[in-house]
Amino acid sequence: MTSIEVQALTKEYGTRRAVDDLTCTVLPGRVTGFLGPNGAGKSTTMRLVLGLDRPTSGTATLGGRTYATLTEPLRRVGALLDAQAAHGSRSARDHLRVLAASNRIPNRRVDEVLEETGLASVARRRVKTYSLGMRQRLGIAAALLGDPEVVMLDEPSNGLDPEGIIWIRALLRRLAGEGRTVLVSSHLMNETASFADHLVVLGRGRLLADTPMREFIHARVEPRVRIRTTDATALKSALGQHGHEAVQHEDGHWTVHHARVDDIGRLASEAGVPILELAAEEGTLEQAYLDLTAAEAEFTAQPQEV
Repeated sequence: MTSIEVQALTKEYGTRRAVDDLTCTVLPGRVTGFLGPNGAGKSTTMRLVLGLDRPTSGTATLGGRTYATLTEPLRRVGALLDAQAAHGSRSARDHLRVLAASNRIPNRRVDEVLEETGLASVARRRVKTYSLGMRQRLGIAAALLGDPEVVMLDEPSNGLDPEGIIWIRALLRRLAGEGRTVLVSSHLMNETASFADHLVVLGRGRLLADTPMREFIHARVEPRVRIRTTDATALKSALGQHGHEAVQHEDGHWTVHHARVDDIGRLASEAGVPILELAAEEGTLEQAYLDLTAAEAEFTAQPQEV
């Protein structure tokens, strides 16, 4: 399968450097989440990979080849960058038929992707009558049209209803499971956490992280344990003897910071502390992401004094 290779990639617009000496590889067989604040260079990088912009320096290739050198590129790479790209006066089916004809893709494939994306019943309606979520589905149908090895999607969940969001998660997981290279740019941390295996994070055009998602979270969010007991005194004593501090909350549960659930469970058991609840409080992708990118956001709102 084909990977996306970015090597020392730089793109300047006048005096502004949108992408700054970026090097990373997006591998097949996993969903890679492409994250970063507004203005971080995600969309520019995707445009450079797809040959829609020329790099100032460096390279962006697909399996060692630039997009411009691919014959029948929809068979190799499928992309959704702008859900508004389809001509509003065309039907969804005609839009896909034009794309298929340009890449020698059989018409039966048009009907297959319309069915797969849930648009078969409205395929003959004009695109201008579509909601944003329906346009997103059409853009995804176009990306899948050539049964490509590489799929690149920019904010694919935008405008989708809850059923659509569940559908896109399953689709991304299936594409990766088939060995394809899947790159998904998103601002929705909880959504990304539900489907991504790996993360590439940009800030001001530079690479901030290129790592498995679980490692990304664990490296930046302290481990904590949630515990509930009927004997708070015994709990505090047992934890204190081993250097742990616990914070009690209004609802009665305690949080032990910088601790693992196995260790706290063992201590409580050895001390005979009655336990009503014991669980790891998992760090979230959002917490880890904000920790990493706090100084990299180009546009931030300052908190107001009350």
